[in-house]
Amino acid sequence: MTRHILSTGQTFCADASGKRIPCAGTGQDAQSSPGLTWDVDRFQPGTETVLDTRTGLTWLRDANAPGFPISWQEGFDFIDGMNAEGRAGHQDWRLPNRRELFSLISFDRHSPALPTPHPFENVFEGWYWTSTTSAMHADQAWHVHLMGGRMFWGSKTGYELVWPVRGTSEVLPAVTAGPAKNGVAWPSPRFETEGDVVHDRLTDLAWTRSADLAPGPVAWEDAFETVDRLNARAVAGITAWRLPTIREFESLTDAAHHSPALPDDHPFSDTREAYWSSTNSGYEPDWAMCFYLHKGAAGVGFKQDRGFHVWAAASRP
Repeated sequence: MTRHILSTGQTFCADASGKRIPCAGTGQDAQSSPGLTWDVDRFQPGTETVLDTRTGLTWLRDANAPGFPISWQEGFDFIDGMNAEGRAGHQDWRLPNRRELFSLISFDRHSPALPTPHPFENVFEGWYWTSTTSAMHADQAWHVHLMGGRMFWGSKTGYELVWPVRGTSEVLPAVTAGPAKNGVAWPSPRFETEGDVVHDRLTDLAWTRSADLAPGPVAWEDAFETVDRLNARAVAGITAWRLPTIREFESLTDAAHHSPALPDDHPFSDTREAYWSSTNSGYEPDWAMCFYLHKGAAGVGFKQDRGFHVWAAASRP
């Protein structure tokens, strides 16, 4: 059973041209919907706040409280002002870390990429700041795009939206960098290796020790064929290998490191820059979500491009 990773919420499958297809036998995200699922009552609204019952976090109902985009530091200053006035009866508001903000994304939707129904107001279909600084570029901070669910970094002097949060999740793993490291503590050691398999003790996922299974970059549909061949050989005695979802990939991230964005003592070999996930882009289904391991970023790739590598995961019994 996978722990501490949310489902992407995706319910559809699509071929390389973006045409919707039945999910059976595709290996795509929505075929098995791995991860912690949620229901239509996930969000419980109050007058000014919304409780996310899946993560335990409380968000401001107004997703554009400042009223306009502001710089990263101005975001912290704005929240300091909220706490000074006791906004919505609380004085512990903060800027969410990258994993907390990413947890709101539904990859079944776009514009905005939020679960439906949701009770939030004034949602901006653009970039939102997190409190997490990029390990690769200290003058940049991680941000999440509410139109399609991408997560990258932007200059701290740029102007983006701020969405305050409060509370600590007992579901989402802690982030290892920044002022808001809130979340579930990582076990030590986090990874255990047995032959060609690495067990992640935080999430209970099994990963292939080699992170370049093709080898080399391939197109999206070729990535699924690579995993099918892995299962045909029953590598490490496992026949349920699959292409990971974008959230399963993100769960590996150590935000304090880059090139790769993994803990210093990770046991993986052949790590590469960019990987296909099994998650379709909810915005343009002829594109798929991709994970940039060196950066720790979540982006998109055109399915027919031979530009991304293949790695495989399996849910442990």
